[in-house]
Amino acid sequence: MPTPPEQRLKELRETIRRHEERYYIHNDPEISDEEFDRLLHELEQVEADHPDLVTADSPTQRVAGHPVEGFETVEHVTPMLSLDNAYNEGELRAFDERVRKAGGLGEAPVAYVAELKIDGLSIALTYEEGRLLRGATRGNGTRGDEVTANVRTIRAIPLALRGGPAARIEVRGEVYLPRASFERINRELEDAGEALFANPRNTAAGTMRNLDPALVSKRNLGAFVYQLVAQGVAEAGHYRSHSETLTALASWGLPVEPHWKRCETIDAIVAFCEEWSERRQTLDFGTDGVVIKVDDLALRETLGATAKFPRWATAFKFPAQQATTTLEAIEVNVGRTGAVTPYAVLEPVKLAGSTISMATLHNAEDVARKDLRPGDRVLIEKGGDVIPKVVKAILPHPDGTPRGDPWRMPAECPECGSTLHRDEEEVVWRCDNPSCPARLRRSLEHFASRSAMNIEGLGASLVDQLIERGLVHDFADLYHLTATQLEALVVAPREPRSERAVPRKLGKVGRNVADEIERSKANDLSRLIYALGIRHVGEKAAATLARHFRTMERVMAEPPDALQSVAEIGPVVARSVRAFADEPRNQELVKRLKAAGVNMESQAPEPSDQPGPLAGKTFVLTGALASMSRDEAQAALERLGAKVSGSVSKKTSYVVAGNEAGSKLERARQLGVETLDEGAFVALIMKAQS
Repeated sequence: MPTPPEQRLKELRETIRRHEERYYIHNDPEISDEEFDRLLHELEQVEADHPDLVTADSPTQRVAGHPVEGFETVEHVTPMLSLDNAYNEGELRAFDERVRKAGGLGEAPVAYVAELKIDGLSIALTYEEGRLLRGATRGNGTRGDEVTANVRTIRAIPLALRGGPAARIEVRGEVYLPRASFERINRELEDAGEALFANPRNTAAGTMRNLDPALVSKRNLGAFVYQLVAQGVAEAGHYRSHSETLTALASWGLPVEPHWKRCETIDAIVAFCEEWSERRQTLDFGTDGVVIKVDDLALRETLGATAKFPRWATAFKFPAQQATTTLEAIEVNVGRTGAVTPYAVLEPVKLAGSTISMATLHNAEDVARKDLRPGDRVLIEKGGDVIPKVVKAILPHPDGTPRGDPWRMPAECPECGSTLHRDEEEVVWRCDNPSCPARLRRSLEHFASRSAMNIEGLGASLVDQLIERGLVHDFADLYHLTATQLEALVVAPREPRSERAVPRKLGKVGRNVADEIERSKANDLSRLIYALGIRHVGEKAAATLARHFRTMERVMAEPPDALQSVAEIGPVVARSVRAFADEPRNQELVKRLKAAGVNMESQAPEPSDQPGPLAGKTFVLTGALASMSRDEAQAALERLGAKVSGSVSKKTSYVVAGNEAGSKLERARQLGVETLDEGAFVALIMKAQS
């Protein structure tokens, strides 16, 4: 009796996925490539005969046939934070001391998990009912590019979990390019007479941002996962430790880097880091360090995080690798604030998997202090295996040749010819010409960035064209661009080596950019202040100025004393804002932005001199509220003077528990912190407002 097609398809898909896992995750194949290809071919044939039985998680559906128009951006469940760094044993032990002190553990040892730090591109994978729903890059940590079509081509990443949870979960990890694949790609490029890729990490990152999934598939990317951001799984207390979570991820068929280790003490962590500092070159992927994480998930909640880093984790960076090369020239770069900084042009040299041809020199004083001169042999290193820098000149010259003349900062801007100057209290030289092409280019990129006016699609290549064609001379000109002008611009291909790589008109992308520019007019005043690039005015200072003075007119009119009277605004920021406002060009710019329809008023709640009714209270929100979003709940609490924290401690006043409240609720019960359900929370807010 013949096997029903439904059953045969099920058998083939399970068998193929098992062999993919053996090959791409465990590096231990059980069958030959030819046998695997026969299984895949049979699956394709059965699905062709029964197209109604094709499923999205079938191995045949990994590679989509058509390039996508562009990437959408998506918001992460929780921010993808960076990690603080440790560079030696002393800093590792200092991290351990901070953990024990903040956790109230005294001298008791803390158990950690040590994982090799993968040198690749961070990725967030969303699964629902066990099936891959979405893949997204880290982006700015809050929002990233949706790259699901590309993720589906990575055979190490399962399209369906094996026995995993049905709830929607987010799994985070790293996409990387194996060394063997990197070497194969460069051999093919060399045979074709084309330029080689510099290193595996950049190649992986560029590949994931390619718009053609078929090309991504050919690169043979790998992946490792290391974190579960659960909505209804870890928050429900199913896992009490990170080591349990890693074991669970692997059991679901996800690729977990196998060399991780649970270490009972900081001494064991130090030994792990020393071991892999020597062994890392034996791996088939790049690693620049070890990530150390507190194993106990409840302790992590207690430790919490800063705005940038979790307090329960750190990254030990392997010692910098060094090389010698020739300093061919010292050039200068002009930034958006007019800062002119030198950099080294080097004879290309291989270092830690990269070809280095440029390195930072910080400032003119740094060059003079190290007495670096063109023609010198120099020692360079990659700090943390990432940022190349010049350590020193190697003197005397090995071949006995005399040194060149000392280097001097140019007197004129290399971009516009304006005279450079340096304030007495600063080490930085500056170009003060606001129309300098280099300043304008970088200023426009900052103006459009996500933290500023958030004009999606207005990147470096498009900015260059707008300036070169004379379409944009300042920020206000952006708001006079038409969709037709933007559609007609021609952009270079993202993947210059692809057969499809031909310059193309922006078309629909140009229309989208026009829509983004129009949408940005409604941004809050705080974004505009930050976008203007006023020296010393960061996001926080911009938000403070907008919230206190309410309109751009007042910000431009206030004297330094009035500006400095605002909490968190110091004399340096006050003088800088006043200097910006006194410049006639800037006054005209603000007028033109206003005339173009850009919002000039703050939409944030007005500050009050009186403490709110909930002043001194600290709230923690967990779970989903039916009557409002978490952002709305936080805004309501802050308007009433309360502080909202991301972690529960003995100092927490209330924990607000919505649907599917997580481990924060359990932590509150352990510490005896008062908890509020949604009804009690709404009642408290209404009472405080009355």
